[in-house]
Amino acid sequence: MSIEYRINTPISGEQLRELLSHTSLGPRRPLDDMECLNGMAANGNLLVTAWQGGRLVGVSRSMTDFHFACYLSDLAVHEDCQRLGIGKELIRLTQQELGPRCKIILLAAPAASDYYGPLGFDKNDRCWTLERSNEVQG
Repeated sequence: MSIEYRINTPISGEQLRELLSHTSLGPRRPLDDMECLNGMAANGNLLVTAWQGGRLVGVSRSMTDFHFACYLSDLAVHEDCQRLGIGKELIRLTQQELGPRCKIILLAAPAASDYYGPLGFDKNDRCWTLERSNEVQG
């Protein structure tokens, strides 16, 4: 199986939906909201993708300043292509695009929480999230 990796090649919301629906991220992403998926596909500023022929089989979708912090918001590999090193290569290529002091920050999906430690990530318990439905208090 030949995998081609691309940097910042645009993808559609439909391509993203199709990929995510075959990953452990699917249940935590708005697969029924094409407006949101189109925005997700179009508005990250670092996109690394993996392709098998014309089929999108992996994505690393990030928002970054390229110098200090890179939030890797989606790392997904199609279930048919997992355990082939695609996710690791997507992270490696993402890191390659960043400056020498830029760190990658991500929130692991529950099913993938043990994936990142062996790759060199440090676990951090200080993460906080604010759902859009919650208002800032105080």
